[in-house]
Amino acid sequence: MKRRHFLQGTLASAFSIPAFALEADNPYRKNIGIQLYTLRNQIKEDVAGTMAAVAKAGYQQVECYGFPNAAEMIAAAKDNGMAVNSSHFAWESVTQPDKEGVPAFSSILEQAKEAGISHLVVPYIHARNREDLDGYRTLAERMNKAAVEAKTAGIQLAYHNHAFEFEPKESGKSGFDIFVEEFVPEMKFEVDVFWAVVGGKDPVDLINSLKGRVSQLHLKDLEKGTEVPNFGKLPKEAFRELGHGMIPMEPIIKAAAGVGVDHCHVEQDQSPDPISSIGTSMKHLESL
Repeated sequence: MKRRHFLQGTLASAFSIPAFALEADNPYRKNIGIQLYTLRNQIKEDVAGTMAAVAKAGYQQVECYGFPNAAEMIAAAKDNGMAVNSSHFAWESVTQPDKEGVPAFSSILEQAKEAGISHLVVPYIHARNREDLDGYRTLAERMNKAAVEAKTAGIQLAYHNHAFEFEPKESGKSGFDIFVEEFVPEMKFEVDVFWAVVGGKDPVDLINSLKGRVSQLHLKDLEKGTEVPNFGKLPKEAFRELGHGMIPMEPIIKAAAGVGVDHCHVEQDQSPDPISSIGTSMKHLESL
């Protein structure tokens, strides 16, 4: 049986399992976050109004992007009663610290502490830095160094996966395998369950295999029938609201509690109506 068909069958079978409601005091349901990249176009037009809409939809916290250039976003979120625990940031300060014009990571840490942020996330790595496994090893070394520095400042550093990290390279080993092998205890993962599935992984199995090493999750859904694994680009229609795709969220949220995840954030990279989409995803989580 082909891997993509096996994985789709495994994911689909989860829908046939009798529903088991999340406990009323489930920490992730009570404090669910949103990665604000979902609303990047709306934020450009109206930061305050967008944050008010996020709060109205029921989100308790936000995860920012573009830090340290996120002050207005952070202020508007807090004005609407939402916490700001995490942000994606200028990652080249870690992955290419000697590049001209890149801010010093020490400066980013100082600003994060001032903003009350406890988690910083490397959101991406350029293709030129991950052409082979040695490239991943270099990246791991640099992230490890930054993670130790962040820890002394009381901040947790993590790496956010896409699908490309799972692509087999030399001897069938993947870049993600290198990160698992070489990340020091101070360096964690922010597991994006959508991209894990696109990369051919069962998200629950992946999360469980990383017990104690996952600081946060991104919850997003994938259009039913999407062929996986896929290490290239996806159409915009592949990104779906929670409960409207092929990835069951309930087992993932259950697994999060078992491995010590701090925060879960909804994200939908593409949507024709992001405000409506985040409301739909919240309603699905509330129904679990």
